[in-house]
Amino acid sequence: MRNWKLLPAITLATLAAAIVLYVAFYFVFLDFFVDLWWFRSLEFEAYFWLKLLYRFIFSGAVTAFFFAVFLFHFWIASRYLGLNPPDEILMDDSKRRRFQRFADVFMSGSARVYTPISLLLAVVIAVPFYLQWEQALLFFFGSASGIVDPVYGNDVSFYMFSYPIYMLIQKELLTTAVIVFLATGVLYWMEHVFVPNQSKEFPLGAKIHLTMLFAFVVLFVIWGFLLERFALLYSAGNEPVFFGPGFVELRYKLPMIWLEVLFFLAIAISVVFYALSERHRSKTPVIVASLGFLAVWGLQGSHTIPELIEKFIVKPNFTRTEGDSIRHNIDATMAAFDLNNIKTVDFQVNLDATKDIEAWSTKKHFENIPVWDREFLIDSYMQLQGIRPYYGFPTVDEDRYFINGHHQQVNLAAREVNIDKLPKEAQNWENTHLRYTHGYGAVISPAAQDAGIPIVWYLRDLNMTSDVGFSVKYPDIYYGLEKYRYAIVPNNLAVTDISSTAPGESLDYQGISGIPIPSLFRKMLFAFYLKDEKIFFSPNISAQSKLLLRRNIDERITALTPFLHLDKDPYLVVNKERFYWIQDAYTLSNYYPVSKPAADDYLDGQHKFNYIRNSVKIVVDAYDGSVDYYISDPKDPIINAYNRAYPGVFKNLREMPDELMQHLRYPRDLYYMQMKIYAKYHQNSPELFYEQAETWQFASVDGQPVLPYFITMDFDRCNDLEEFVMINPMTPIHRDNLSMVGIAGTVDEKSCDHSYKPGITIFKFPKAVQVNGPSQVNALIDQNPEIASQFTLWNQQGSEVKKGRMVILTMGNSILYVQPIYMLATKTKMPELARVIVSIGNQVVMDKTLQAAFSRLKDLFIKGAAGSVSGISAAEGK
Repeated sequence: MRNWKLLPAITLATLAAAIVLYVAFYFVFLDFFVDLWWFRSLEFEAYFWLKLLYRFIFSGAVTAFFFAVFLFHFWIASRYLGLNPPDEILMDDSKRRRFQRFADVFMSGSARVYTPISLLLAVVIAVPFYLQWEQALLFFFGSASGIVDPVYGNDVSFYMFSYPIYMLIQKELLTTAVIVFLATGVLYWMEHVFVPNQSKEFPLGAKIHLTMLFAFVVLFVIWGFLLERFALLYSAGNEPVFFGPGFVELRYKLPMIWLEVLFFLAIAISVVFYALSERHRSKTPVIVASLGFLAVWGLQGSHTIPELIEKFIVKPNFTRTEGDSIRHNIDATMAAFDLNNIKTVDFQVNLDATKDIEAWSTKKHFENIPVWDREFLIDSYMQLQGIRPYYGFPTVDEDRYFINGHHQQVNLAAREVNIDKLPKEAQNWENTHLRYTHGYGAVISPAAQDAGIPIVWYLRDLNMTSDVGFSVKYPDIYYGLEKYRYAIVPNNLAVTDISSTAPGESLDYQGISGIPIPSLFRKMLFAFYLKDEKIFFSPNISAQSKLLLRRNIDERITALTPFLHLDKDPYLVVNKERFYWIQDAYTLSNYYPVSKPAADDYLDGQHKFNYIRNSVKIVVDAYDGSVDYYISDPKDPIINAYNRAYPGVFKNLREMPDELMQHLRYPRDLYYMQMKIYAKYHQNSPELFYEQAETWQFASVDGQPVLPYFITMDFDRCNDLEEFVMINPMTPIHRDNLSMVGIAGTVDEKSCDHSYKPGITIFKFPKAVQVNGPSQVNALIDQNPEIASQFTLWNQQGSEVKKGRMVILTMGNSILYVQPIYMLATKTKMPELARVIVSIGNQVVMDKTLQAAFSRLKDLFIKGAAGSVSGISAAEGK
């Protein structure tokens, strides 16, 4: 009968143990070992243990510290300092024993209570430290940047590394000090009430202890006020004119913070004297100090006085009162967004472009003007080179390769596998995870094409060799941009699929990455981990099989290094061995002093930051998934801190293979964001910045901005070297004429080789000369009667005419515009390059080839044709 009574308790205990084991198995054991094996397969096992060590040692040390703080104060309060019997109790043996008995019961009872409470409080206090352990890593491994903030004179690394941690520490220490002070005071009161034969007054030791705890509270509050000074560096109150502290913040709010410190310290001192004084107690100092603090606190939060200062002092002479603050904002923003090394060239425009046309019209120039926009080209790739229903092209990239004796710009795309394109009945487990496991090959076409003929291919179909020198030994793509599911390769399925090997060689996957599955035990673990029992029961998984996880390259890199922020445009590189993905990665901070935060349309708007560096180039092998990190900006203090924290993870850029180094480029997203900042901050004097008379905006066509685009061209600045650069045109705000053309490249102009040295050159146009912007050139095209009639004719023939991206080039002392014209069939929607429009000044011509259009443009200038005369030959119009 007694056993039946124990049955519910045994059942509950068994159930609780089962739940604990299940949670431990699923969320600790499984995740831990799969991650360990995955990091090991990528040769990052030491880095895996180091990350784990940092996280748990740091959070464990913080928890132990706060537990010791709570336990120590509770312990000495209950055991040593809180008991204060009168002398007659201590001299009477029976009364002393009775007192000691009560005291022992209280001390032992309270220890059983405050020990677990101390542990619970320590864990709660330590949680924010656990969540921000990577910021703590920067605090411990960061070093000085050598740049000093202009307001307080601190190195900017103090704000990026130390300031966030100091704010966290101050908050948690203040919380701890308040809890300990109040809890210890309650403990002393309980001892005074519940233990008999105590004196009326608190013992001296208890008073000293509480005074020290109160002093810690005061100290941490004052530290908070001192840290509040630095928050002024991130003030947005002066926007939209400028960002950062201005006259009001530095001449009014900053002194108020110091007054708050002074009055709060006066309150603390007067309270201590009032509490400890036995005679001549007076509440007057406490009241006076409190009233002073409340008055300052009210003035600090008031808007009236700052508004009066703005109205009567700042606005009547803005550039004089706020000049230094505007200068600080300009300097900080330019440094934080790496805009200090921009080279500015005054571009003299020649209205007669005849000489420029004659000097520029070589075949090499025309072979690199991109007339195929990747937004249109991807549809043609899908229609002409998809080959199989389960293949697709997620995106089209631009790059340059040495072809036909010079560097030629190409478009290229990886042919990746997409199981979702299979018929529903074919999307079974074997097909998804064992058979259709990878993509195959890539397509490459020249960026410059002639209209009215089929697309020219440099690499096409499933034959991975071409006449222009492309040849790939392992064209299989197991890792890419698609949303890849897990794959298990090699396996026992007899797959009659596209082979990546020569006849007689193994068809199996030969990559070094992937988690081995050598035993039934691992099969069982992976079945649990992936919640897929077919892994365990499948007879097609052999002892040689490997599990491939995290095959999307963004997911893969993020799982390895979550502290790096990735560019949205990774790109494909082809060499003779295999394909590689190159991913640009950034280090960000939101704590660069006085720097304006970036707009929220960058990096998907998910990250708030006011400092950025393209500090890392990441190379992912498309065949075996290996990942290599190369530091591209060794001056960045953030990546240097991570490099010290994780030795062996990051390599020097000089260690990158030369065949990959030649394909590094300036990141598109970074350039877009930098130009968005520079459009305003290029006005580098307080007077110009305040006037905003020369603010720029992205050039636009038909209401759409012309975003930065790549081109390969010889800009006559580096011994005939063709540079792979991005072009970005800008116009005055609310105007359409061209103000500048920005060029972002990676060539070192001193050595004139392909070593990586990113830089931006701005070609500024004189204000006295009207230079047509893209929108104005577009208007010239639309106003041309012959071009307009040709468009009308095509639109009536069951096709839709689309204008491509307008390409803008500096050509000697002239500006050349090139715009492709596409025709889209109404049924297939596959675009065809129909014509190319070329324009210089007010002259516009259209033809089937760039060279023909350029020759006709040359004839127009030679003949001295004026106005916006343009033409299409009679044969062309038919």
